[in-house]
Parts: sequence; structure tokens; C-alpha cells
Amino acid sequence: MSNFPEDLRYSPDHEWARPGNGRLVRVGVTAYATEQLGDIVFISLPEVGEQYSAGDACGELESTKAVSELMCPVSGVVTGIHEAILDTTETVNQDPYGDGWLFEIELDPDFDIDDMLDADAYAQQVDE
Repeated sequence: MSNFPEDLRYSPDHEWARPGNGRLVRVGVTAYATEQLGDIVFISLPEVGEQYSAGDACGELESTKAVSELMCPVSGVVTGIHEAILDTTETVNQDPYGDGWLFEIELDPDFDIDDMLDADAYAQQVDE
């Protein structure tokens, strides 16, 4: 029983991935991450066309409390970033699973998104 959306997959680093069309996924940070960070005031996102492996640093989130590395939760190539979020950083805090998404990535052929944490496993990690 968690308050994390069931249609997402989660990383131990508090990012989420939402499967989309084919191998395309949308990436953001969890509500738990935004609660820990506080109000996000600056976001640095990966470049379109960049290749990342799951767990690679791919950007930064700066809040009133700290600067935190943004970790890529999946392996693949960045296909798009959420440009509007750069000017409306508060949206990440207000709607982390909706309009607060950060970037899109096309999964590597050998990356299985089902190997990531599901909502219950992520909730258990957060509770520990």
C-alpha cells in the first residue's frame, strides 16, 4: 500500500520512469525526493542526444536546502527535455508525477524497465 503511482518504475535514487510508446520513457523525480529537497529553484537537465547508463549523473536539482545530482534511472539516449520546467521549477514540487516530468529517453535495447522497483518495492525502500 503506497502513495506512489502504480504505472511507474522507480530507481533507488528516487527517480521514476513512465513507459510510453515503444521504448520511449518519461523521467522525473518522486514526491519523496521533492519533500527531502524542499522548494526546487534551479534545474539542470541532460542534453538531447546524450547516452546514459542507469545510475549515471545526468543533471542537477537545486533547492533552497541543497544541490542534488539527478541520476538517470534507465539506460538509453535522451530524446527530449521538458523545456517549460526550467522556468517553472516549482511544478516539480507541486506535480512530480504529472507536469513536473523532466526528460524523455529512448531505452537501450538491452535495458528491461521491469527490472526497476515497482511502487510497493519503492515504498518499502522509502519506509526503511
